[in-house]
Amino acid sequence: MTPPAPSSIPATRSTAGRGDDGVSAPVVPAPVSNRRRAVLLVVTAALVLVVAVVSIMVGAYVIPVGDVLKVLAAKTGLTDSTNSLNTSVVWDMRLTRVLLAGAVGAALACSGAAYQGTFRNPLVEPFILGVSAGAACGAGLAVMVDVPLSMQVMAFIFGMLAVWLTYTLSRVRGERPTVTLILAGVVVGSFFSAVFSLFQYAGTDEQLRRLVFWVMGGFYRATWNDVVIVVPATVIGCLLLWRFGWRLNVLSLGDDEARSLGVDPEPLRRWVIVLATALTALAVSVSGIIAWVGLLVPHAARMMVGPDHRFVIPLSATLGAVFVMACDVLARTIHTGEVPISIITSILGAPYLVYLLRTRATHLGASS
Repeated sequence: MTPPAPSSIPATRSTAGRGDDGVSAPVVPAPVSNRRRAVLLVVTAALVLVVAVVSIMVGAYVIPVGDVLKVLAAKTGLTDSTNSLNTSVVWDMRLTRVLLAGAVGAALACSGAAYQGTFRNPLVEPFILGVSAGAACGAGLAVMVDVPLSMQVMAFIFGMLAVWLTYTLSRVRGERPTVTLILAGVVVGSFFSAVFSLFQYAGTDEQLRRLVFWVMGGFYRATWNDVVIVVPATVIGCLLLWRFGWRLNVLSLGDDEARSLGVDPEPLRRWVIVLATALTALAVSVSGIIAWVGLLVPHAARMMVGPDHRFVIPLSATLGAVFVMACDVLARTIHTGEVPISIITSILGAPYLVYLLRTRATHLGASS
């Protein structure tokens, strides 16, 4: 059967409310026009640039926007010279972490949107299959043992390894039920977390300090070597996930409906999980574990453009970049020393989760 065109695929189901007979009745959410979606994407993309420039300006040493532009112009060959101090601060210190923060935010948010669509659960986040625990274990091994690989490479390898183990263990009688996949992720994540705790217990004071700061997240280690790898890989990964957008819309109808429309759920889930996991592992390997981004940002995107993944995924990427760059500014300016960024994202994310749970409880109560 030939799959229908993407525009003819319904985005998802939505049920809420109560009929006259006391039985919950399906309702259709107010549609969001494609024009409004396009405007939101353009606005948030412009916001990424604005927040990036502000992030470069702000810090212990404030640099006016004109001087920032002069440094960028000099480095791109448009002008000949500029202030050496401004050049050092803008180009060598701030621009690298701003670009890396934007890429990590986009990667985590985009992966979160893809995971939520794959599992048809809005409370799923990118770390659910154990990638964060695996990455932490890999980074811990690099700190504790003299291995010929960097902490970033070890974190990426072990993050991918953890999800591979989860995917392998979840196979039951030739199938991978969603519940089994999630439970396998809990088991694998718990194992790698235990190993990481063992590293913390056995490490020296210096090793423990490195492990704690890494696991709490931050961009103080950002270098141009990280940027030239992570930024292009993030762009490619987000574009590939975006290409799966309409298929995720079909998958949201259920496996049987997806098959009837010409989409095989199992290969689709496998490819989306591989891509989203690679993006997440790449992000975690250079930034440490940054909480809430993959859960909070896709919800915000879905509230703005509706449940259509063709728009949720790119909007999640732009909003994620804005959110993490803004949190990075707070992390390095609210205190004389740098605050781990996961503390900032958790402070902002926890109240949102409370709001989300109360909203879901209201809907569940209405249908019970």
